[in-house]
Amino acid sequence: MTTTATAPQDRPVEEKLLLAKSDGIATITFNNPERHNAVSLEVWQRMDMLLTELAQDPSLRVLIVTGAGGKAFVSGADISKFESERATADAVATYNATSAAAYEKLYHFPRPVIAKIHGYCIGGGCALAVCCDIRVCTDDAKFGIPAAKLGLGYGYAGIKKLSELVGPSRAMELFYTAARFDAAYAHDIGLVNRVVARDEIESHVDELARNIAGNAPMTIATVKAVVREIGKPEAARDLDKLDAMVKACFASQDYVEGRRAFMEKRPPQFQNK
Repeated sequence: MTTTATAPQDRPVEEKLLLAKSDGIATITFNNPERHNAVSLEVWQRMDMLLTELAQDPSLRVLIVTGAGGKAFVSGADISKFESERATADAVATYNATSAAAYEKLYHFPRPVIAKIHGYCIGGGCALAVCCDIRVCTDDAKFGIPAAKLGLGYGYAGIKKLSELVGPSRAMELFYTAARFDAAYAHDIGLVNRVVARDEIESHVDELARNIAGNAPMTIATVKAVVREIGKPEAARDLDKLDAMVKACFASQDYVEGRRAFMEKRPPQFQNK
């Protein structure tokens, strides 16, 4: 294929990672379908920036992360960029630090995060999905972590997150074999929450996001904070912070609204305060 000014690797980074917002729900879309939404250094940098921006939006209730084109969620790092972005020790360190910062920002994002997975979810795509709170995939999705086929190193944080979802033995199997596996197996081992038909995933995730967005934001934020603290060593857990968040829920106007709505048999209108 002849490379032109509109080739995918030459598009502005703003076109490779899209942001849309509507009714308290934001969607970040990896938009490099010609390369199965493979990710470059500049895309990780934009991801970090978008997550920072969204975290400061008080109207946001839910974040969806997905891939464009219908054939892939994210297929991992853009190997065509390895020579320019990951060929030296310094370049590898820069790439790893940048992607790790984006992963951590997503993992600790203060709102619920749903991964909407079509097709291939490989390597860095799996790492990205693991950083989300809920994962929904199509029944034809394909997963894999090919690090052992590429000689890549995976650090503590990524392996820990995967191990917490699927267990240490399964995590080691996935890394050791570097084999691809299907949606049914991903569900069996706990990597994904739901498997749905390809033509149903849009409506399923939309309904799931609206359901979450309609619930009490302070309660949900507290639950997420508790789960994240569980993943830390016991000595590092900030239980005082969690207690304060629980007390804030009971002292909130949303708690009053929730009780009144229940008694009046109507949907609650939560204000996150």
